[in-house]
Amino acid sequence: MIPQFSLPDLVARDAETQAKLRHACEEIGFMTLTDTPLDAVRVKQVIADYRDFFRQTPEQKAELDMSLTGANRGWGAPHAEQVNPEANPDYKEVFDCGFELAPDDPWAARGLTVYAPNIWPSNLPAFRADVQAYYEDALAVARELLGAIAGAIGEDRAQFAQAFERPMALLRGNFYPQRPASAGAADFGIASHTDYGCLTLLAADGAPGLEVAMPDGQWQAVTVPPGVFVVNFGEMLELWTNRRIKATEHRVVGGSRERISVPMFVNPSYETNVAPPGADDVISAGDHLEGRYRETYVHLQGAE
Repeated sequence: MIPQFSLPDLVARDAETQAKLRHACEEIGFMTLTDTPLDAVRVKQVIADYRDFFRQTPEQKAELDMSLTGANRGWGAPHAEQVNPEANPDYKEVFDCGFELAPDDPWAARGLTVYAPNIWPSNLPAFRADVQAYYEDALAVARELLGAIAGAIGEDRAQFAQAFERPMALLRGNFYPQRPASAGAADFGIASHTDYGCLTLLAADGAPGLEVAMPDGQWQAVTVPPGVFVVNFGEMLELWTNRRIKATEHRVVGGSRERISVPMFVNPSYETNVAPPGADDVISAGDHLEGRYRETYVHLQGAE
């Protein structure tokens, strides 16, 4: 079973909760999280905002196509992403926004795509304000959670927090339509994969769809109502902790209902060395993430 935690319990750091969290990190790679500042009302509102965006015409959404930006900012069309080379491109749609550097930040002139400016629909007045407010609060929750995880596995919490000063944090709205009647065995809303980065904080609308590969080899359906979060760990954190934290495969096959989910992908600053402890080579978080993006997104393939 996937363990459940409340954020206040994680912050309190009692020994029993720490041991349970350590088990979730090392053996499962997934958990659920309750009692955060992002309650059901806030989550339902941001899901409604994304639903309004995805219900626009293809022509309206195409004005914000991320293929025009060369970065993960804006709308991603169906089949623009292929997370598993053994499956067909995923049939979901997405909308991405991310961390923006201050104009006077010394990194701002470097043109790093992971910190690219966000783009927003001009015809949905509430969308930008609601999504940006949700982004800030979700990032704050994720930072608290990362601190709890660092403590549970014996890492220096202050040093870990410093690594996330300029987080490559991406907020995504996923729209999974009904599974197409023509879909075959290689067609998925999103195919089996592990996330690329460190931590994912996922909100959802309550519709089923997410499936997680459990240690016994079985796929477990994970469905949560708005206000309860699914948390999982990615390849970068697995690498960084020398496989002490587990990145677990998951997928969305799709079904008879539409589904909207809102993952916040949280990663450290671009130049953070995420090589395992004691490694001779330096692996920057930015290089790792950009390389994985180029392997996945049609609009970035061949980009420098």
